[in-house]
Formats: sequence, C-alpha cells, structure tokens
Amino acid sequence: MKISLYLFSLCFLFSCANESSEEKKELSPTQVNVLEKDTAGLVIAFYYNDSLKEGFTYYKEIDEMVSQKNLSYQNALQTKTRALENFITKKGAEANQGLLSQNEIAKIQEKAQRMEAELMQYQQNEGARLEAEVMRELTAINNKVKAFGKTFSEVNGIDLLLGYADGGQINYVNPSMDVTSAFIDFLNNQQEAIEADL
Repeated sequence: MKISLYLFSLCFLFSCANESSEEKKELSPTQVNVLEKDTAGLVIAFYYNDSLKEGFTYYKEIDEMVSQKNLSYQNALQTKTRALENFITKKGAEANQGLLSQNEIAKIQEKAQRMEAELMQYQQNEGARLEAEVMRELTAINNKVKAFGKTFSEVNGIDLLLGYADGGQINYVNPSMDVTSAFIDFLNNQQEAIEADL
C-alpha cells in the first residue's frame, strides 16, 4: 500500500515537473480602433439627471400633461368601477327583497357582465394607449437631451458629458465638473428657439 502511494506521488511530481511538450499558443491582440488622446487636455463634465426634471421647462410641461392625462384616466376608471359596484349593490338588494323575477335577475346578471367587460376593455385599451404615449414623450425628451447635450458639449469644448444619477454606474464625480445649471439653461434656450420657429 505504501509502495503504491509512493509510486503515485512520484508520478504526480514527475508530471508536474515536466511541462507538456505541446507548445502553448500565444494569443494575438485583436485589432481595435481606439482614439489616442492626451488626457491632460480631456474635458469631462456632468449634470444631475434629476435636476432636468425640475429645471428643463419642456420636461416639466410634458410631465404635467402626462400626469393630467393619467389622473383623468384614473378618475374615469374609478367612476366606471363605482357605477358597476353601485349597480350590483342596488340590484342585489332588490333581489334579496324579492322584488325581482328570475327573468329580471338573468337580465341584470347579463348587464353586470357587460359592464364588467366594458370596464376591463377600457382599462386595457386606455391604459395601453396612455403607456404608449408616455413612452413616446419620454423618448422625445431623451432625444432632445441627447441632441442638445451634443451641441452643448461642442459649444463648450466638452469631450465627455455624463448624466449623473444616484444609484447609477458612476460612484463619484468631482463637483467642480458640475455643469447642471448651465446645461439646463442651454436646454431651455434651445427649446424656446425651437418653439419660436414653430
């Protein structure tokens, strides 16, 4: 037993000491297009994303419009839900008092099912329409911020403009690089120019 353990250990050491005779393949670097730049002249700035919601007038207007539509949708949904609930409660009380015939009860059940189906259809259709509109508006806002951000950066000689948000991928940014208020002013001025041309 000791001899076999000794032979096994010897074989193991021998295999570790002698590298495989196969040659290792060298990895060749992949050709990648990179921009070589002297980082001493690199200009980086950032803005707080949350501040755009508060300071960019166009964003606030769209947000207010969407909020009003959402409130209107919620109110209509509550009104339709209450109407259904009131109908069921009222007719249920009449049925419990024995004021309705079997034929009337069947018609009431059909009407309640129709009302419920209409409510569900309204909720699905209007909810989906409102959600699609919100996505369109957010996309429009993001496109404006992106386009205006490019122009702002070109005008101000900024090489890299970052949008900073809590919980984002950027852990820390030196406050001296903050251009939030200047960027918001620029966004508002650009939006005013667009609206004046309309």
